Amino acid sequence: MEAEKIKESIKRAAQDLFRKFGYHKTSVNEIAKRAKIAKATIYKYFDSKEAVLHVLLMDYIQTSVSELVHSNSGEDEEAHLNSLIMKTCRLSYTVCNEFIGWDFIRESANSQEFLKNLSNELEELLVSAFSQLGGIRKQENYHQRLRFLIKCSKSIVFSFAFTSVSDSDVRKNFVSFQKEILPYLVKAAMTI
Repeated sequence: MEAEKIKESIKRAAQDLFRKFGYHKTSVNEIAKRAKIAKATIYKYFDSKEAVLHVLLMDYIQTSVSELVHSNSGEDEEAHLNSLIMKTCRLSYTVCNEFIGWDFIRESANSQEFLKNLSNELEELLVSAFSQLGGIRKQENYHQRLRFLIKCSKSIVFSFAFTSVSDSDVRKNFVSFQKEILPYLVKAAMTI
């Protein structure tokens, strides 16, 4: 197998297993077995299981950010910011729920730092992607508004992962965030 095919095989196997069992419950041995390679081969391409997860997440996030950036082009700025933050929150939820797993988030000593770094990368991707657009996205202070909303929202949303007992609690928190907190954050951002 050539290098890129091996790397893609590892990523596909890891993605399937992370989505099925969560990051915490998936071993490097299982990834190697699913990819039909030796365990040592994984370490030839990735430093750790966490590095595999990071690459998968960044691939997923970059694709999702591209979709986010090109949606809602006809909305006014307030509606656009509200929609963008909810879609970003859903993206964060999907990352936590489908790739990482809530058990890892709640039980791992590294999870807070990992999620903090991931959310910072998501923030930079969003701001960078939107800086390339025209229209209302070029208005004065737009990037400040967007960065403010993302910072506030990500702090709130990622706190759900650490304070919720079940997936249903997380979903309830998202609904509360959307109805009770986000409108005020958007209004605050509009005053920047």
